[in-house]
Amino acid sequence: MLILSNVSKSFGGRTLLDEASLSITRGDRVGLVGPNGAGKTTLFSMILGKVDPDGGVFQLERNTTLGYLPQESAPVGEETALEIAMSVNDEFVRLRKLVMDWDSVPHDELEELDHDRIFSRFDELGGYQVEPKAKRILKGLGFKDADFDRPARELSGGWVMRAHLARLLVMEPDLLMLDEPTNHLDLEALLWFQNYLKSYPGALFVISHDRSFLNELVNAIVEVNQGRLDRYTGNYDDFVRQKKERQIQRQAAYENQQKELQRLQRFVDRFGAKASKASQAQSKIKQMERMELIEAPEAAAATVSFQFPQPKRSGQRVMTLKNLYFSYGEKKVYEGVEFQVDRGEKTGLVGPNGAGKSTLLKLLAGVLQPQSGNRELGHEAKVGYFSQNRAENLNLKNTVLDETFEIQNPATEQMARNLLGSFLFRGDDVFKKVGLLSGGEKSRLALVKLLLDPPNFLLLDEPTTHLDIPSIDALIQALKAYTGTLYFVSHDVHFIRSIGDHIVHVEEGKLTRYPGGYDYYLEKTGAINAQSSVGSPVGDKLSTGEDKSERKQKTKEQKRLEAEARVERSRIRKKQEKVVKELEIEIEKLEGRCEAIHHELLDPEVYGQQEKAKSLNQELKEIQDRLPELHEKWEHEATELESI
Repeated sequence: MLILSNVSKSFGGRTLLDEASLSITRGDRVGLVGPNGAGKTTLFSMILGKVDPDGGVFQLERNTTLGYLPQESAPVGEETALEIAMSVNDEFVRLRKLVMDWDSVPHDELEELDHDRIFSRFDELGGYQVEPKAKRILKGLGFKDADFDRPARELSGGWVMRAHLARLLVMEPDLLMLDEPTNHLDLEALLWFQNYLKSYPGALFVISHDRSFLNELVNAIVEVNQGRLDRYTGNYDDFVRQKKERQIQRQAAYENQQKELQRLQRFVDRFGAKASKASQAQSKIKQMERMELIEAPEAAAATVSFQFPQPKRSGQRVMTLKNLYFSYGEKKVYEGVEFQVDRGEKTGLVGPNGAGKSTLLKLLAGVLQPQSGNRELGHEAKVGYFSQNRAENLNLKNTVLDETFEIQNPATEQMARNLLGSFLFRGDDVFKKVGLLSGGEKSRLALVKLLLDPPNFLLLDEPTTHLDIPSIDALIQALKAYTGTLYFVSHDVHFIRSIGDHIVHVEEGKLTRYPGGYDYYLEKTGAINAQSSVGSPVGDKLSTGEDKSERKQKTKEQKRLEAEARVERSRIRKKQEKVVKELEIEIEKLEGRCEAIHHELLDPEVYGQQEKAKSLNQELKEIQDRLPELHEKWEHEATELESI
């Protein structure tokens, strides 16, 4: 479908791609990863023909359609969200207008139009099915019926991006190229989108820093690495494991070759001047010249270990909301809310778009004031709020390092440098002007400032947006060590799973607490959906309007049937766990043998033993053929286990 051969590209003396090659075939689902500035978006621009390569060839299979979602939205006019979603191409837009207005076309113009050809072509392009499909997709992405006919100019940039994303899903191009598509989605829309893409009929090529999103969707990872495009089979977790294995293999091959070169050089140095050994010495020199030198492997990215100041301990009750009411004009968001925040909680707020998650953070932070009710701050509690536009408060004239001192209690320079290093500001980067930083770099710097003088009640609204995976990992590491109280909104499932030990579901003005992590929340909400007819209570309703005494009591017969069902599920689950475990053992055994063979083949002495080398390569091929089958079988059985 798409082939890149020996493509090179440089900007300002910096090499982004150096004779890099890549192929994408139908059915591929490829994640493109690499640090910010590595050239991922530039590669997309070259594929789309917007940027010319310095060298190399791009080949796109004939009649292949491309669809592209950029990071930032294009300008919009009077078109509605629904019209954007239905504008799959110019021809369809033109034909649809003609078909819809057919009865009002003047009679003399009708004679010049070929009715059958126009309506036939309209049907070929999707016809009347496009509008209901567009509406279904818009709803999945969080739009309400009332939003369909709103002019796009009235929507925020994030909602315009969702409308364009809907257009691409309606269009269904052969190759769908997405640049950070999850940045503008809340968790509910993201999970819908993720599930929709699992059955997408075309190929996917996705730039994303969302580890969980990549794990769920892709079957290959391409890393932009020192000018190369290194391809790995599997999802993001597979990529991390395989990259480590490759680094070990490359290091071993490099060290073996260096030893051989040193051995040959010692012979030349020792005997090169002796007439009786001169021919042998020359032979060794030629042998060295013929060798294809293995480059020294790049060092693995250092994991910076750091410690930052911990906040002063607050009282047990950090904040209390009593009978709180808040609205935006006539739109009521919360009424009669009773809510308490306790010390040490790390709580993720989840729920559908527009439910009031960011509003709740602002109410807790004191950025918004309730129309009635009380917000009571606990003893020694100090609030810090990280909004999505916090980076706008940075001093653009400062250097990165100087900006870290613009806090109430500045840290030492060494501590600031350590924390900056963990967020990828290394070496001379700390002397760059803030005004020259990218949006992602400004977000990282704002987070560093917050962590250098953290409050004991921290409120974060989408802290991972515009962060690459190493920066997200650094933030997770920092927040795990944080001893204060944390409430956050995020659409990054990996981040939520890593940090949250409590979940609060926000919907229709109600706050439902789940005293466990994200998986516990999924388990319990799954139980609610499955047992809705029974009315099984799960979680503590913290809003007014629910009388716990009104919950239906289960009959003895119901309890007996549910107990029997639990026993049967347990039996089936144990049986399925055994199947999955046996597959995992077999896969681990074969992967271990695969790694051992690689090490043997890297030994130069093996090359002289043709039969052994042939046998090892044959065994390696058999294992590599077997492993994908086992992985596919494991995925199927593991999915079965999850469903149980």
